[in-house]
Amino acid sequence: MLRLTTEFANRAALIDYVRQLSGAAMEPVSDIQGGLTQACQKSAALNPIAYQRERNFFTGSVSVLSPYIRHGVISPKALADQLAERYPPSQRAGFVQQLAWRDYFHRVHQAQPERIWQDYEPYKTGFSAADYAPSLPDDIANGETGVRVIDQMIDTLLMRGYLHNHARLYLAAYVVHWRRIQWQAGARWFLQHLIDGDIICNNYSWQWVASTFSAKPYFFNLDNLRHYADGQLDCEHQSHRIFDASYDELSARLFPHLTDARGR
Repeated sequence: MLRLTTEFANRAALIDYVRQLSGAAMEPVSDIQGGLTQACQKSAALNPIAYQRERNFFTGSVSVLSPYIRHGVISPKALADQLAERYPPSQRAGFVQQLAWRDYFHRVHQAQPERIWQDYEPYKTGFSAADYAPSLPDDIANGETGVRVIDQMIDTLLMRGYLHNHARLYLAAYVVHWRRIQWQAGARWFLQHLIDGDIICNNYSWQWVASTFSAKPYFFNLDNLRHYADGQLDCEHQSHRIFDASYDELSARLFPHLTDARGR
């Protein structure tokens, strides 16, 4: 029986060793490092006050703890308990709320596990499920849509295996509402690449964007994208005209069968 090496001089040596075992190029390699030490360092550095204020901005103070939660390195309860020792309820509420959403999705799944790939409710877009394509096109999968900001976010997904939560919402909205593709196809795509790809949170988040697990569809416009991308995306490219409109105008374009759809 092959005995695997578990101690390495540095991360580069670990990567080379895994390459040898797999016989694959393993490119690219994410910059996110695993292990309990990394999880503890990130949890100790977490500032829930800054998180609550900045978490929607691409350059904001986010924890990047989801990969460690996903793989059982640290638990949501342990994180909540650590914050309770250091901050009063009002200062930690924003972060704890996100942990609560994760717990909520898991409880929904626990009650009805057979529905993880099913539409929880009908689409609230004026279209039926049959109006959405069942497969993800290659141009989206490869980051070759020709829409600059979308391709930039896809490149990050493919290269890093991680995306800011707002970028996930933007990509999901583009896939479902601009390209009219079933959320299931997008959810599978994310799970192929995300290091923190929790099937439950992933799928119900896609359903929330699609409107099959929410009161209305989530979509965005260029002003919203500029505001929250905070200089991290090339928001001025001419390919972004498809997003350059008011929410009412975009609603009319994306959901022509509805009379009262509203953006977020």
